[in-house]
Amino acid sequence: MLHLKKGDKVLEIGTGSGYQTCILLEMGAKVFSIERQKELFDKTKELLSSLAYSPKLFYGDGYKGLPSYAPFDKVLVTCGAPHVPEELLKQLKVGGVMVIPVGAGDVQIMTTILKTSETTFETHELKNFRFVPMLEHKEWGK
Repeated sequence: MLHLKKGDKVLEIGTGSGYQTCILLEMGAKVFSIERQKELFDKTKELLSSLAYSPKLFYGDGYKGLPSYAPFDKVLVTCGAPHVPEELLKQLKVGGVMVIPVGAGDVQIMTTILKTSETTFETHELKNFRFVPMLEHKEWGK
């Protein structure tokens, strides 16, 4: 759904175990990944390093993205978001694609968003999925 090309600069929200991060790297992407849970971040950072993968990993709030590294060709959100974060849309370059599961309950709708200009977007809703929730305004490490 991302229409990933070798060399694409990808912002991944939710590093988790690093599995998806490794897939993106193997596909030739330059990966910038954010994880909110400190213990998971530390464990995954060590694991990926031991496997000789070197994505740019960040411990932080996925809702805020990484504005100092933007713009991104692609944004992949790997957790269910109650809404599409405005900050992530701003960090997507024109012509870029975001894939995000959107929904406030137990079920989300997989959504693709194409940024057609600095202020316009083309949105396509796909099927229902279930993801862990994207956390917002939660004290880190708890």
